[in-house]
Amino acid sequence: MSASTAKLRLGPLPKTESVKLTFACPASLKADLDHYAALHAQAYGETVDAVALIPHMLDAFMAGDRGFKKRDASKPTPQKLPQREATPP
Repeated sequence: MSASTAKLRLGPLPKTESVKLTFACPASLKADLDHYAALHAQAYGETVDAVALIPHMLDAFMAGDRGFKKRDASKPTPQKLPQREATPP
């Protein structure tokens, strides 16, 4: 790994289920995302599109946002429904 890519916050991307979301961004942000994607490909040897990086970047941002975590922790957690036992046919 070269010195220029050693400090990337995102590691190799996990495989996840996804939902399509469309948004608009400034051209300068798109250029930065493309540049980050190129550095990511260099660091991990796997070509990745900038669009594939966005959900992981947002996830990392939210995970590191102390204000969000504090508010999220104060919300009551939903109670889990009891598991039904399978009945034989």
